[in-house]
Amino acid sequence: MIIRRFTWAEPAELAAGLRQWFGEAGREVDVGPIEAEVAAGGDAALMRLTARFDATEAAPPELRVDLSQAESSLEAADDDVVAALRIAIENVRSVARAQVDDAETVLELAQGQVVTTGQVPVGSAGIYAPGGRAAYPSSVVMGCVTARAAGVERVVLVSPPGPDGRIDPTTLAAAALCEVDEIYAVGGAQAVFALARGTESIEPVDVIAGPGNDWVQEAKRRVFGEVGIDSPAGPSDLMVVIDAETELGLVALDLCAQSEHGSESPLVAVGPDRASLDRLAAEVESVAGREPTVNQCRLALVAAPGAEAAVELANAFAPEHLQLMDPGSAALAATVRTAGCVFTGAESGTAYGDYLAGSNHVLPTGGAGRIFGPLSPATFRRNTARVSLGVQAAASLAGPLEALARAEGLPVHGLSARARAERSEEDDG
Repeated sequence: MIIRRFTWAEPAELAAGLRQWFGEAGREVDVGPIEAEVAAGGDAALMRLTARFDATEAAPPELRVDLSQAESSLEAADDDVVAALRIAIENVRSVARAQVDDAETVLELAQGQVVTTGQVPVGSAGIYAPGGRAAYPSSVVMGCVTARAAGVERVVLVSPPGPDGRIDPTTLAAAALCEVDEIYAVGGAQAVFALARGTESIEPVDVIAGPGNDWVQEAKRRVFGEVGIDSPAGPSDLMVVIDAETELGLVALDLCAQSEHGSESPLVAVGPDRASLDRLAAEVESVAGREPTVNQCRLALVAAPGAEAAVELANAFAPEHLQLMDPGSAALAATVRTAGCVFTGAESGTAYGDYLAGSNHVLPTGGAGRIFGPLSPATFRRNTARVSLGVQAAASLAGPLEALARAEGLPVHGLSARARAERSEEDDG
């Protein structure tokens, strides 16, 4: 771990300093050449890019993965893994369904017009499940189950193949359990552009969701507006808040677990004093030294003057995951406004949210929790409104509408309303 101790300062200023330090480890990405290549080459470009970045030993025979391969992978999967996936699917489905409200609201307003509001699902969703350094069947569950709970009819999965040209078997098994409609062996920025704009094999989708590296997130930003996206979701980050009584071995495991997602993952530990943080740093180094999957991440140590100050810092920093591990900060959980997901108490490690708790692990990163929330059915649903005016309502609103239209320099808007009011007067006559 690359460890740095930060001196306490005003929370917004300190949060900016933390982000700046973590940003030094980031990299500039330019997805423009990939965008142009996919636009010009379609499927052939996707195959070239997949061979270049992912399937370096054996290219996949075709982009689309037959669903029978997913069923075969499910049959061959370890029983314990399948059982765990079923628990994850059921818990994520239960939470997602609880968030869906299909009820329409019908309002009759003072002038007599009726406005009906509600929600409808989008027609199709593309779910990105990362690959590369690790397989993410859990991301298949988080994205596909939530889209289905939202009512999406066509769910498409994309995931980068390994060097052998094949998607990880457990990822395929999860796809079978989630009953996805289409699977494509392609990842990276090229997968995002293909989902957004289509190729010979891939029909465009309405919403793209799922975690990914800087390239994937930059591509999602570029297509936002052409399609919907969930949020900037990667690289993963974690902030933990502890006190002098917190079991530091657990904290070290939680921090190192997040580092498994990649060396770009920012880690922050907030404690009551330097001595506690020094002991934590030693525990982290011990875990990192014996676990080969732990990456060389940046870990910031911050001594805060109290639990309230620690939560203020969390609100300013907007971490993806926030663990409030001591009773003092856990009691303030309701005041956290910006974290992607909050875990309270010593037993509530982020790993539970990553896999089985039922909350979604596709969360805003890089401070985006100030404006984005977790992946939910709302990501795949759009608000609707229907307006119905009777003769009296049209006449009643015509005069005020004309006044506003004149003020905006759009007089024909007013004429449209006035024509209806005059028809009403003729009928009365």
